[in-house]
Amino acid sequence: MTTTDGLRVNAASGGNGANRVDDAGHQPAGHQQPIRLEPYLFAEPPAQPLVSLRVERRDTVVQVTLLGPGKGNALGPDFWREVPKVFAALDVDDTVRAVVLTGSGNHFSYGLDLAALAELADIAGDEDGGLAQFRTDFLHKVRSMQDSLDAVARSRKAVVAAVSGWCVGGGVDLLATCDVRYASAEALFSIREVKVGVVADLGSLQRLPAIIGDGHLRELALTGKDIDAARAERIGLVNDVLPDPASALAAAHAFADDVAANPPLVTQGIKDVLDTARAAAVEAGLRYVGAWNAAFLHSHDLTEAMAAFVQRRPPRFTGR
Repeated sequence: MTTTDGLRVNAASGGNGANRVDDAGHQPAGHQQPIRLEPYLFAEPPAQPLVSLRVERRDTVVQVTLLGPGKGNALGPDFWREVPKVFAALDVDDTVRAVVLTGSGNHFSYGLDLAALAELADIAGDEDGGLAQFRTDFLHKVRSMQDSLDAVARSRKAVVAAVSGWCVGGGVDLLATCDVRYASAEALFSIREVKVGVVADLGSLQRLPAIIGDGHLRELALTGKDIDAARAERIGLVNDVLPDPASALAAAHAFADDVAANPPLVTQGIKDVLDTARAAAVEAGLRYVGAWNAAFLHSHDLTEAMAAFVQRRPPRFTGR
């Protein structure tokens, strides 16, 4: 059976099938039982309804779903404003034990939305772009976006991602903030920023070395190439590949359920200990790349990258 949000889970045959498991602790294949999600009730409701995220729960597990804008769940201004508020609320809610993060529709995220890319082009092309005020404003904007993703990375609750379709650019930055990642077989991944004249500055370069290793990260970041789910699993970007999006989401919920069944202070302690070893390096790297882009991003090559994207032609980079 498939729920309204496309989730399918295995249930045992016979009886009501709700709780039967085999000797290994797994539900046997057979009938499908939906996982029913209910709207999440904030202790302090947001001042305005959420636009970029849908927040639902089942018992102690909360699902956060990316909603857009657009069919590819681009990360627009609403996302950057809402995600730190949502994860701050979940972090202080003792009834929440784990979080599942996924995308709506056929894709996880196309990354930074076109409006944000156009804004970068406007900054780069401004005749006063060399003045300190423009660069300072840009740096503050980047740091604000970094802080939004830090809210996910710093969550005391385990965060597991279920990825289907495209996960590009900022989508990979978001993926890197999660503790565990599952993908469907058709998923595709790309650290695409180099293709548009940008040094990735929202966390991939800082967090992925601990996940996929330095060599794989350099290959992906320097080429901007696409990789499929099978390659992503081989290099450790995802923990497992499932046959379809519903199965990936079900696997993410199964992981979240396993975490939720454990002592919450202990799972929070595990995250705290694991994150302490790399937290300082990640923070320093984010601050440095923000300053680097504030100084060097505003280039003719960035303007050319934006023009080529709009005109659907190969860019002609000159190193200026």
